[in-house]
Amino acid sequence: MDMEEILEEIRSYDGVLELAPREGDDAPQIAWGDHFFYYSPDGTVPQNTQPYATIVTKDYPDDTRSNLDAEGRWRLNIHVGSTRARQLTGDIAVDQDFSEVDTILPHPVYGRLGWIAIVNPGVHTEGSVLDLLHDAHEDERRRSERRV
Repeated sequence: MDMEEILEEIRSYDGVLELAPREGDDAPQIAWGDHFFYYSPDGTVPQNTQPYATIVTKDYPDDTRSNLDAEGRWRLNIHVGSTRARQLTGDIAVDQDFSEVDTILPHPVYGRLGWIAIVNPGVHTEGSVLDLLHDAHEDERRRSERRV
C-alpha cells in the first residue's frame, strides 16, 4: 500500500478537505509535503478542531522517534479515540519502538490523546488502515454535525 492509494481513498470521502502545503504556500516550510484531512463540506478549514488524519513525510522537532527523515519513510496518523487506540495498540511503553513499519502503533507524541500511527502502511495493516480512516472520517462528520 503506497501513499497515493491512501490519498486516493481519503479524497473519495464526502466533505473531506485536504490541506497539502508546499513551497510558496503560507504554511511553514516544515509542513511542505505533508497532508492534513478535515471534515468540511463547505471547503473552509474548521476552526477549533484538529485534522482527523495526517500523513507526514519527515521528522518534526518534537517528533523524531519514527525515523521519518530516512529515505522512503512516511507515517499515516489517524485519530481513533483513546479507547480504540488502547484496543489497537495497548498501553504506551516507555521503551516503545515507534519506527516499526506496517504496524499499528500509538502516535509517538499524541498516542495518549487517541491517535495511532502507521509508518509505511503495507500488507499487514492495509485492511485495518482503510477501515480506520473511514471510521475516523465518519466520527468527525458526526462531531461536526453536533457542533452546528
